[in-house]
Formats: sequence, structure tokens, C-alpha cells
Amino acid sequence: MKRFSASFEPFLLKFIKPAGTSRGFLLEKPSWLLKIRDNESGAEGIGECSIIPGLSIDDEKHVEDKLSELCKSIHENQDIEAHDVDLHKYPAIQFAKETAILDLAGGGKKILFNNPFSRGEQGILINGLVWMAHPDDMLKQAEEKFKNGYRTLKFKIGAIDFQSELNLIKTVRDHFGSEIEIRLDANGAFSDREVMSNLDRLSKFQIHSIEQPISAGNWKLMALICKESPIPVALDEELIGIYGLTHKSELLEAIQPQYIILKPSLLGGFKETDAWIFIAEKYGTGWWATSALESNVGLNAIAQWVAQKSPALAQGLGTGSLFSNNYRIPLKTLNGKLWFVW
Repeated sequence: MKRFSASFEPFLLKFIKPAGTSRGFLLEKPSWLLKIRDNESGAEGIGECSIIPGLSIDDEKHVEDKLSELCKSIHENQDIEAHDVDLHKYPAIQFAKETAILDLAGGGKKILFNNPFSRGEQGILINGLVWMAHPDDMLKQAEEKFKNGYRTLKFKIGAIDFQSELNLIKTVRDHFGSEIEIRLDANGAFSDREVMSNLDRLSKFQIHSIEQPISAGNWKLMALICKESPIPVALDEELIGIYGLTHKSELLEAIQPQYIILKPSLLGGFKETDAWIFIAEKYGTGWWATSALESNVGLNAIAQWVAQKSPALAQGLGTGSLFSNNYRIPLKTLNGKLWFVW
């Protein structure tokens, strides 16, 4: 009998409440669980291939074909890295493979990295995420997050009219004063024509940063925005599909953002994401990591990985409570921190 075998299964995540972004509202989201088994020890490592329709570059129609190819290669070649399978255009599968291998190396106990977080000794500071909704509902979300100990709040904007969003941010700032840090995520919603005006109007409310104010791909305009914006700019979607140190360096040198947002399942796993950190530190660019709406399988992997970095900024890892059917891993949020609880 061959030592290693691999399989996968679909896992459709269902949102408790519709998740609003500038790209529309999500009711459910597709994921696949990749399982790599050591038939000798009986240990099984699990990784998650998480796709966000309209954002991930993985071809959703062919994800299962590529996963089948990967599993076949692992079984037939007894190479858990499956070096013969090209995952260049499937970063979510690459992320799943990396995390499954790390989990398997730890005996399938969901301990991918040995650090104070994975040992349950320390929590990771995270931001509270406020989803797009009616302004009254968004304010209610913010109040609930504050009561639960969050002092960094991230607001998704760009789905309702800008004046209503502006009024909301003003209300939030007036209500909480300097007790909270406000982050914004526009998901590329601002037009080229209105972006600077919108940033100027938002800057009155002590905004920490704004993610991806315009759609990805316009490096020239984004560079100008990063240079002249009164609010620090964080790149998010802009990083997707950029591989290799040379191309990463070209992007950061050309645009010179204040921050970059790291989502390993959109960027091609931990090795590619580590390369972004290496280049960011070279250019003095700040960063934080966020989940890409993974289940607890992917969220746990990202949290344990980022804990290795001893991050100073709040991370975007508070998505575990979004789903009604989440995978059972002992993750818990308490007083604005994410904990791995045994």
C-alpha cells in the first residue's frame, strides 16, 4: 500500500447574515477541503481551498479538476508537494496544499506553527468588521463590536450612497471619539473622477487607512492617490496575481502604498505571502493579514502563521462567526482578540 493518499470534498459555507460588499451581497461561499493522509501513521492533514466569486483568480469551474489532478499526483507519485502540478493560476489550491502539508507534519492536530497563539497562551489583536448595510444597522454593528472589546473597527463602504456612508462615519467618530481606530475598505468602489474628493471628505474623521479606493490595475492613478491622499492607502486586490520578487518589487516601487493587505489564499499561500512581507519591509511599507472568508480551517492556518510574525497592528481575522455551518476548530474571539482555545 502506498504511504500517502489525498482527497477533497466541497464545503459550502452559509452566511448567518448576508455579507455586503461593493461587489454585492453574499449568502453563501464555496470552499473545498483538501485532505492528505499518511496511511502508515493514520494522520490526516486538512487544508482549505477558499474561493470568493468575482475576486479569486482561481477558475471556479475547473477547481475540482485541478484538485483531482493534485490528489492523483500525490497518490501516484508519493510526492505530497505534487511538484508536477502547476498551481500558478490556482492560489487558493496552493494555499490548501501548503496548509494540509503543515497540518500533516503536526500529526493532523491543527497545529501548523508552534507559537504562543497555537499553544493557547496569547491572543491575536484583531479588528471588528462592520459589513455594508443600512446605516442604522452598521452603527448597531459598531456598538456591538465596541462592547465586545474591539478598538479597531473596519467598515466596508461603497455599496450605499456615499453621503450616507459619510454621515455614518461622522456619527461613529462623534459617538466613540478617539476610543476607536477606524479603517475603511472600499473594495475598489470609487470612480477615478471622484476618488480624491471622497478621500478628502473622509479625512475629516481621523481615518487610519482605506483599502483599495479604486479598482485594481491602474498603477499610475493608484500611485498618485497614495502620494496625495490625506488618508493612508492600503493595497488589497492590487496584489492578486502578482508573482515573484521582481514583479512584487515593481508594484510596490511604482505605487508606494502606505500598507498592503495580505490574504494568503488569494496570493498563493504562505511562501508567496512571506515574499510580500520581505519586499514590504524593504520599502518601509506596513502590512496586516486578513482572512478571505475562509472557514475555521483556513482562518486557523492564517492566524497561526501570522502569530509567527508577532504583529503589532490589528489583524483582519474576525470572520469565524460569520457562518452558520463553520468547521469545528477551537477558535474564539474575546475582548477584541482571536484565541486558539484547547
